[in-house]
Amino acid sequence: MERATRVETLLAELTLEEKAALMAGADLWHTVAVPRLGIGVLRVTDGPNGARGTAFRGGPTSACFPCGSALGSTWNPALVERVAAALAEETLAKGARVLLAPTVNLQRTPIGGRNFECYAEDPELSARLTVAFVRGLQARGVGACVKHFVANDVEWERHRASAEMDERTLREVYLVPFEAAVCEAGAWTVMAAYNRLAGTHCTEHPRLLTDILRGEWNFDGAVISDWIATQSTAPSVIAGMDLEMPGPPRHYGTKIVDAVKRGELTETAVDACARRVLAL
Repeated sequence: MERATRVETLLAELTLEEKAALMAGADLWHTVAVPRLGIGVLRVTDGPNGARGTAFRGGPTSACFPCGSALGSTWNPALVERVAAALAEETLAKGARVLLAPTVNLQRTPIGGRNFECYAEDPELSARLTVAFVRGLQARGVGACVKHFVANDVEWERHRASAEMDERTLREVYLVPFEAAVCEAGAWTVMAAYNRLAGTHCTEHPRLLTDILRGEWNFDGAVISDWIATQSTAPSVIAGMDLEMPGPPRHYGTKIVDAVKRGELTETAVDACARRVLAL
């Protein structure tokens, strides 16, 4: 309750421009600070088989952990939880508080360019290891960013490709690890994927982000876009995509302010996203 009250107090003191600024990255790895209210910068770092830090290539040495498919082959949630605990220490050593991991997409095609990041082709095995990873990480004060929501299984045309499936396949296969991460492990953040689902980009998908993630699963954390995955301003905010990464923003920031002034967005919708970023 104390945190919720603090968030509401801060939200009431923010200008529209400051709320919009909070909803987009400042650069590749950091959010925007609001010094006058004591709101600092949040640093995130890439994963999942290490903590990259703030250098995309080179930079300080990072420990390299077994990749997702190697961990999946162990069928050992206890081991995965230990790995996540060690990754939490690595993340904190890089000055970050959110690790962009785990990758819980499913290995559904042999030409999936990032199959090595994922645990398995089996949704239940992936779910058990996902829960272990999220718990191991967050128990040490580092937020998990469970990715990539959802059906991000190919790299070819990943910004435009649309995953087409029936409802049963979506529910019993693709959503299973994400649901476990949220409902069982209490993941702090979820990453919206590059691709489309049934023709709509995942970063602006009301059924995914509002109806399922928040409505059915009661997720109260922040939704972060995959890097350069955001495709719109008003549709993404209305769907519940809270934080556009990286910065400087292409669709959020001052474009949110403009959308409110044009009547395309309500400030209430902006508040909902800014509130979740503040809570994080």
